Amino acid sequence: MGSQLKLAMIGLDTSHCAAFANLLNNDRDRHHVPGARVEKAFPGGTDKFQHSASRVPQFTRELGEKHGVRICGSIEEAMEGMDGFLLESVDGRQHLGQFRILAAAGKPVFIDKPMACSFADALAISELAASRKVPILSASSCRFAAGMAGMAPEGAVVNSCEAYGPMNLLDDYPSYFWYGVHSVDVLYSHMGCGCLSVRAVHTDATDVLAGVWQDGRIGTVRGLRFKDAGFGCSVFTDRGMVQCASRGDPPAYAMLLRAVVPFLQTGSPPIPAAETLEVMAFLDAAHRSLNSGGAETSLHA
Repeated sequence: MGSQLKLAMIGLDTSHCAAFANLLNNDRDRHHVPGARVEKAFPGGTDKFQHSASRVPQFTRELGEKHGVRICGSIEEAMEGMDGFLLESVDGRQHLGQFRILAAAGKPVFIDKPMACSFADALAISELAASRKVPILSASSCRFAAGMAGMAPEGAVVNSCEAYGPMNLLDDYPSYFWYGVHSVDVLYSHMGCGCLSVRAVHTDATDVLAGVWQDGRIGTVRGLRFKDAGFGCSVFTDRGMVQCASRGDPPAYAMLLRAVVPFLQTGSPPIPAAETLEVMAFLDAAHRSLNSGGAETSLHA
């Protein structure tokens, strides 16, 4: 690979596409992230999700006209000659099928949130990646956001954590996989793996997802549905409690790309694969708990 990676973006139906292309391709932006450039893109989209198909024309024009990205008619065409991929399709239910095509190239793939919309799909992606030796990374930008990342004192033992943020629930998308994934990813960035079960409590204004870890720790996510709800968390450690809220400068997308570009360069993800997969298991169990009236639900059922 050369000093600057050539990337293909798959799925132009999310605002992340325009933001990422600008941060990578526009070296005049004060938050420019060097080391990679979006060269090609496949628009994709789906009629099965309200926030997909209607967005494709706008972002396709913006990437082509503003950022000089070559628009391709298929994933296969977009893959040719590229060093890595940004799988951006906003509907996570498309990711497994699209990843099956991308995996044939054997190049690193960043899968934007959510990795999938079920644990079964996430596991299938993980197993295919392992069998093809394809490096993968999937994460929310909130995990890397200024004010959120690295907030616990170095060496401190995390006893509990509550992450919070906006959590709209949509009729045509699997509950917590839409926006809950952000706060769950933040929760795991502090708690790590080991959750055994989760229980979802739902009201019109709020959802609370309470997870019990195998060592007796409890981690919670508070999903908010009111105007101007922001992202943040409280971390309870053996050195006291630390509270934080996500800051907008530098942008969370830039902070995410500062982790994604080195991953695409080296093939070494900054998040353990087991943790990424357990985030999906937590969301899946929370979704099942919601549908069963809030019953305690095992991640390993």
